[in-house]
Amino acid sequence: MSRGFCLAIHGGAGTIPAAALNTAAAETYHVALRTALKAGWTVLNRGGAAVDAVCAAIVELENDELFNAARGAVFTSAGQLEMDAAIMNGADRAAGALAGICGPKNPIVAARAVMQKSGTVFMIGAGAEAFLQTQDIQFMPPDYFTTPRRLDALHRELTRRVAGMPDTRSDADRHGTVGAVARDAAGNLAAGTSTGGITAKRPGRVGDTPVIGAGTFADNATCAVSTTGTGEVFIRFTAAAEIAARIRYAGQTLEQAASDVIAELSTHGGDGGLIAIGVTGAPVLPFNSSGMYRGFSGVDGVLHTAIHREAFRQLCQ
Repeated sequence: MSRGFCLAIHGGAGTIPAAALNTAAAETYHVALRTALKAGWTVLNRGGAAVDAVCAAIVELENDELFNAARGAVFTSAGQLEMDAAIMNGADRAAGALAGICGPKNPIVAARAVMQKSGTVFMIGAGAEAFLQTQDIQFMPPDYFTTPRRLDALHRELTRRVAGMPDTRSDADRHGTVGAVARDAAGNLAAGTSTGGITAKRPGRVGDTPVIGAGTFADNATCAVSTTGTGEVFIRFTAAAEIAARIRYAGQTLEQAASDVIAELSTHGGDGGLIAIGVTGAPVLPFNSSGMYRGFSGVDGVLHTAIHREAFRQLCQ
């Protein structure tokens, strides 16, 4: 996988513990990851733009309630849904981001509308939703986004807090995000990220996902990055842009920069991971959590997917 087109995705660092994930359940996640990879890969294989591939892959992840974004988003402590998303085009550094919204079926498509139609970069809440109502964006009622699994997770966490019990939540309850990065045949890069946040988060809390340079970043000169994990730490250390800076100014390779940043974040309480792709070569997908739903595919069309620290499964299309 050299300079040719390439795509990588993640379904969040909030994985079900390996010991609790049976074969059938694991296969369900692998199928979902492959579906998203195939959607983005098809765009690239037809000569499409990296930003289109990123959108196509993330839409599939947002539509699947397995992942904490759109259809499977988690609830705030007030029992509401507040979703965040961002997208960035490495060719011109155009970007669009949203925070605290609920309504658009696919927040990543909504973030792209912000990038292309709003004249701004970052929009929030009711104002963002009002703008999106003027665009060709599909809206869904709250019931569409409400799933029994997320309601149960909210109930368990609120019960724990009332009882004053220790926080024993797994990565599956703490972290959840979806994202994609791509390099197209013309060498252009793009990144996108979408999330529902953290189960029982404080209303109004915004993590790193929609913060350009923290959770999402793309620049044709260096790399494209999408992160997942402890958002507050990823924001404070501008995780995504830090990788690009180390490539640009310190001459580090993508693999070295991404791996070092993830390792350093862990020393500051930053659990999670990221996916990144550079101007050449294969993507990198480092993480310091128990796992990260992830996958990648290149010109050969082989779909590589993994969940924990096992070897990637490979499926030839």
